[in-house]
Amino acid sequence: MKSIYIFIASVIILFSACTPEQYDLGVKDVTPDDLVEGIAFKIEHDASNPNIVYLSSLMDSRYTPLWSHPQGRSQKQKITLKIAFPGTYEVKFGVETRGGVVYGNPVTFTIDDFYAEFVSDELWTLLSGGVGNAKTWYLDLDADGVSRYFIGPLYFYGTDDSWETVTNGVTLPEGSDSWNWNPDWPGNSWLMDAADFGSMTFDLRDGANVVVEHKTIPSRGIERGSYMLDVDDHTLRMTDASPLHDINRDGVVIDWGDIKIMSLTENTLQLAVLRDPELSGEGACLLVYNFISKEYYDNWTPGEQEEPEPSLPDNWMDDVSQTVQKTIVWKLSEANPLDWCGLDGAKMNGWNKPEDYPDWLGTPDPAVYGDFSLTLNSEDMEAAFKLPDGTELTMGYSLDDKGIYTFDETVPDFSIISWASFHLDANRQLRIMSIEKDASGSVSGIWLGARDPEKPEYMAYHLIPSAGGSTSADPLKAWKNAFAGKTFKPDVHWFVDWVGGAPGFSGGWTSSSTFGDDYTSNGWVWDANVRAVAESATLKFGLEGDKLKVTLNQLKEGVDYSATGDVTINAADNILNISIPLVDYAGTAASWLGTVNDKSPTGNSSDWFFVSHGGSNLSNIDTQGFWLGRYTSSIAAGDENDEVLIFHYVLAE
Repeated sequence: MKSIYIFIASVIILFSACTPEQYDLGVKDVTPDDLVEGIAFKIEHDASNPNIVYLSSLMDSRYTPLWSHPQGRSQKQKITLKIAFPGTYEVKFGVETRGGVVYGNPVTFTIDDFYAEFVSDELWTLLSGGVGNAKTWYLDLDADGVSRYFIGPLYFYGTDDSWETVTNGVTLPEGSDSWNWNPDWPGNSWLMDAADFGSMTFDLRDGANVVVEHKTIPSRGIERGSYMLDVDDHTLRMTDASPLHDINRDGVVIDWGDIKIMSLTENTLQLAVLRDPELSGEGACLLVYNFISKEYYDNWTPGEQEEPEPSLPDNWMDDVSQTVQKTIVWKLSEANPLDWCGLDGAKMNGWNKPEDYPDWLGTPDPAVYGDFSLTLNSEDMEAAFKLPDGTELTMGYSLDDKGIYTFDETVPDFSIISWASFHLDANRQLRIMSIEKDASGSVSGIWLGARDPEKPEYMAYHLIPSAGGSTSADPLKAWKNAFAGKTFKPDVHWFVDWVGGAPGFSGGWTSSSTFGDDYTSNGWVWDANVRAVAESATLKFGLEGDKLKVTLNQLKEGVDYSATGDVTINAADNILNISIPLVDYAGTAASWLGTVNDKSPTGNSSDWFFVSHGGSNLSNIDTQGFWLGRYTSSIAAGDENDEVLIFHYVLAE
């Protein structure tokens, strides 16, 4: 759905940029007869190297050119083709007009001689084995359901993803359709049936030839065609053949020959095609097929494959056993009592509130499971289960260094949501998937998983600690002590980040070295002017009686500015209500970042979320600083999803 909204937004922007008479699609003002070589476009061979061909649009700049050429598709005004092999090649030229897209008739040009230098790039060699050779590739899933290198044969990426994001690790600007879902086949075998899919062979023998044997798609059978690589854009154009793929998705791609290369090594290859939303009934995205070379396939041996495991924070055993208190009473969360987790402990669905749960499962109802509790005494190593039907069980337990609880007795299953039940696994075990902490660094939740006997996943239960009979310190006192008498400044090295909505605030893509002196990588939000404002700004906190106050000082558009306001603490929801707008980056590249939380789901634009991110929390703000977040996208405000922009402040010297 995300990519559909992005497409709609792009269309709105496109039409809003037009003059009034261009708002409605009118009669086409260009016909195919107008789009002829020499009038609408030209094809020229380079004077010194005829294997270099230039394609140039001669149309007025108000027309967007649409090229279909031997190396793919493009909307550039001028294109340079580097073609190694002799032959006759076809070009089709079109334009976007007020009435829609118009193409002219195809035209051809000829290359007379072979030019080896154009196929000497490493990509040609990795794909085909080099000039005079051939190389065969298999989809990374065989008839026995085995994937030898990747965790599955098919991944899904956003439409803006490419070699840059996958191989080079470039992060695209906010608003880009850049995301990925890399499903493991054993846990998602519905993607496609295990099979011998056939083979795909690229060669450089008297041309760039490709032969694809589609064993699972009889209508395609054996396809023999040609291919061209664009080594600069990392794209592949296949003619008269399509890459190896599954029959399930054969009808959801308009042009199987229009391909992005996402990654390519000696043994592995990832090719992406565009899933069409109308053909598929789903959002546009890149279908990324994963391949391994025949040599890798032939020489691979199963061996011992290490399974991924949950990564738990330092001192996690103290967190769950002692520093909260010796006896902890755990209750199932009323908001999101269960989810599924991968073997690495990551939640597979990310449900945070009752309305997030899908119809196929149902909505959590605390009346069904609210009477459940699990009391763990880490001093006596005793566990007491109280089930919703009133059954009470007391037994011993152990906790190993991997975070696995093993209970001495079995515990009856009980329903949480519909058919999804609380249960121990076959070994009477539950494993810690992840640990949640509040702003003060105390444990606020824990996810325990029961391993599925067949799939590589866990059914995970979200447990919340209760006081267990003791009283805790006044949370407001801890907050006030953390801030009062201290001055903080924007962090010019880890300036901002973007995360998901409350309460998890998951994700983030920047780091402690993203900004600083680098004014090119993220120039849309960070340059020397932004840094100058950040370096001028401070937030000074102090107490007036019991009231926490803050004073902002900064340069605003070159003028000294100061304001003082009240800070009201909502410790339960980790919110600081700050009565003054915060640092204003007006007049810089970061002017759009905002000074208030105008899309806050609380309805109060002065509410800033205190976000524990990058290892920071209330207990370590002197060394790690703190993050304040405002919603840039909010479901409550009518947006498609929740996204929070967080600002990093560190202690001023």
